[in-house]
Amino acid sequence: MHPKTRKQLKQIAHHLDPVVSVGEQGASPNVLAEAQRALADHELIKVRLHAPDRALRTAMGDELAARCDATIVQRIGKIVVLFRANPQPKRALSNLSRYGLDRVRDSTAV
Repeated sequence: MHPKTRKQLKQIAHHLDPVVSVGEQGASPNVLAEAQRALADHELIKVRLHAPDRALRTAMGDELAARCDATIVQRIGKIVVLFRANPQPKRALSNLSRYGLDRVRDSTAV
C-alpha cells in the first residue's frame, strides 16, 4: 500500500470506534463472519483485540487480516485497523464514501 494512501486511511480511522471485538481465544467463526460483514459494509474498520500479550495481539491481528483478505493499516495497543476495498460499496455505509475518498478505493483495487 502506498504511504499516502495509508496516511489517508489512518486519518479516517482516527474517528472510528471498534466494530469487532476479538476475545483471548482468537477469531471464532462468528467473529470472522462479523468482521467479513463489517469489511463488506464499511471497508475500513477498527478491531479491538482482548489479549494481554503484545505478541499474541500481533498474531491475532495478522490471522484475522489474512482470514478476511484485508490489509492492516495500523496497530495501536489493542486496536488494529483493517481495510478491504469493496468494488461495489454501499455508499451510505462505506467509511471511504462518507469522507469523500472513493479514489482511495480505486487506487487500491487489485
